[in-house]
Amino acid sequence: MTELDTRCLDAFPQWIRSLADDATALAQLLSTDSLPQDARSFVAGGLNYVFKSLDLIPDGLEGLGFLDDAFVLRVAAGLAVGVPTAKDADMRGVLTKLSNDTGLIEELLGKDNERLVRYVRDLTKGAARGRSVSEIVEDAAVRSAFVSEIHGWAKSYTAPSFSRDEKNLVKLKSFLSTKLPA
Repeated sequence: MTELDTRCLDAFPQWIRSLADDATALAQLLSTDSLPQDARSFVAGGLNYVFKSLDLIPDGLEGLGFLDDAFVLRVAAGLAVGVPTAKDADMRGVLTKLSNDTGLIEELLGKDNERLVRYVRDLTKGAARGRSVSEIVEDAAVRSAFVSEIHGWAKSYTAPSFSRDEKNLVKLKSFLSTKLPA
């Protein structure tokens, strides 16, 4: 087992366990009026991904199914934290905390990481459950309902197990390499 494998197998179970808390913290940040609109778009796109019916990795798949959600939230936070003044609006440091994990994702995915970043950036143009990211960002009532849905999802979320098996990393990389748009 490589040192990278060990770091991934140490971190990923925690990312799966904290997924509901991470989504809730991002949803609270999304409600903050001081967060710049571009940063809100990245956060809303990442959170909207949680509700997509066609994930990169199906949610029910052997503990891997929610890891793509954890990756997407971290990459979205990384994109958001790069928006001028977003860090200042993030009083609790949620964006910084999550974006600090993107280095491990990049290291694991190698050349496929840029495809993941593009994919997450493109989520700002998408929709899930009949609601577009722009509607979430621009309409306070839609945003409020969306944040409530995130909170409801988080309360019902049960973290699947993720075994410390190198084969999980091979499967993860294979899924993402196959499913991410070129």
